[in-house]
Amino acid sequence: MTKKLSILIPALFFLCMVDSTFATESDKKAEMYSSIEGSAEVYWDTAATIWGLAEPGYQEHQSSRLLSQILSRAGFKIEFGVADMPTGFTATFGSGKPVIGVLGEFDALPGLSQEVDTKRNVGDNPSGYGHACGHHLFGVASAAAAIAIGQEIQKGTLAGTVRFYGTPAEEGGSAKAYMARDGLFEDCDAVLHWHPGDRNAAGDPTNMARIAAKFRFFGKSAHAAGAPEQGRSALDAVELTNYAAQLLREHTPDFTRIHHVITAGGGAPNVVPDFAEAFYYARHPDAATVQKIYKRLVKCAEAGAHGTETRLEIENLGGTYNLLPNDTLAKVTLKNLKDLANLSYTNKEREFAEAIQKTLEFPRPLETIVEVYDMSGKVSKGSTDVGDVSWLVPTSGFRTATWVPGTPAHSWQAVAAGGMSLGRNGMLLAAKVLAATAWDLFRDPQILAAAKSELDRRRSGASYQPMIEKGRKPPLHYRSKPTAEGAGSKEAQGK
Repeated sequence: MTKKLSILIPALFFLCMVDSTFATESDKKAEMYSSIEGSAEVYWDTAATIWGLAEPGYQEHQSSRLLSQILSRAGFKIEFGVADMPTGFTATFGSGKPVIGVLGEFDALPGLSQEVDTKRNVGDNPSGYGHACGHHLFGVASAAAAIAIGQEIQKGTLAGTVRFYGTPAEEGGSAKAYMARDGLFEDCDAVLHWHPGDRNAAGDPTNMARIAAKFRFFGKSAHAAGAPEQGRSALDAVELTNYAAQLLREHTPDFTRIHHVITAGGGAPNVVPDFAEAFYYARHPDAATVQKIYKRLVKCAEAGAHGTETRLEIENLGGTYNLLPNDTLAKVTLKNLKDLANLSYTNKEREFAEAIQKTLEFPRPLETIVEVYDMSGKVSKGSTDVGDVSWLVPTSGFRTATWVPGTPAHSWQAVAAGGMSLGRNGMLLAAKVLAATAWDLFRDPQILAAAKSELDRRRSGASYQPMIEKGRKPPLHYRSKPTAEGAGSKEAQGK
């Protein structure tokens, strides 16, 4: 009996030491989460302010400053104006390897001004912008995670560098593609991101590559009734282009998406419009394929100009790659999301959510906010300039439920939920998941090595070639109202 105890006691002591080690690691992570919760009101105040500002792409001057200020106060070194973008910036803390990047967005969408209300209510800004994709939450949660990691580096718990990327104009401005082209991610070992949504989800999905372009037509004005033969209608050129694009859709590869808006089409029906503009997106899950589709779309615009005897000017706003999945990182992110997902509704929040659901086409049970959906192997129909980053650096992202289940992005319902506590709760969950995933990458270099090997394997020897013309600068005024006078200027074309 004594002999057995002499064997068991050291073994039990070893097991206790192992349990203590694990508990210590868990306790340290819990302290990190507590630090995020401790500053929750500051983070929410910042997000709510950005929600109210709702600044368009490349014009987010106040929003980017707010984010940079909370990072600066936490000891981060700020660099503004990166990649020729006045509202783009980086915030860095620590030194040496590894370098973990965290992406943050903050641009709003046009025509989606909305109050925190359960019905459509644009408030006093009927033509204004709104955060219908939740980027006011995106940037703040990412900053909160970066700050939490920075605090751990300062304490000596973690070693390396954390860098927050303030990335403007995700909605059509392709800011990250310009950053990628200009080498801002070259020293990163991994990059993390997230996105607001109507559910919690992680995994290794891909999405659609995208090219954006504006087709501008210049004609000749005349009295539409008194002298129509003397006019050459720029609007007719747009309409002919649009019809040709509709016919093109029948003869494109599966999963192609082509859509547009007419951003200028004249001011009065009795005046032949001498200027008109159409803003187009072309999408496909493969970047090489979307470039071929775009060339065919250009032919449609050329046909529109030729058939109406107008002059065509094309502003290619650049393209974004499809996301390159990384299963190695996705497994880490998915585990952390499952471990931390604990969202619930108060009675007031449930009342709000139930009222919103009555306005939705495809509502889902409210209880699904506690579930975590595995997106592995899925293809999202949206596009993001995060795709360009993912071709250069191992990248992983996820979603948290900041909207009522069943809410589509780019809707007034998304703006409304994102402006109240539903958005706040999902934002704080996202900050913790980002911080937890970054923690794991700092602590285990083998994960980073495996993620890098997977990136090399998935690229299959192909190198990243930006879909942005060499020398082209970001289109800082792509959200501005088009005019014939400004259309041909270097500033309007981003050159």
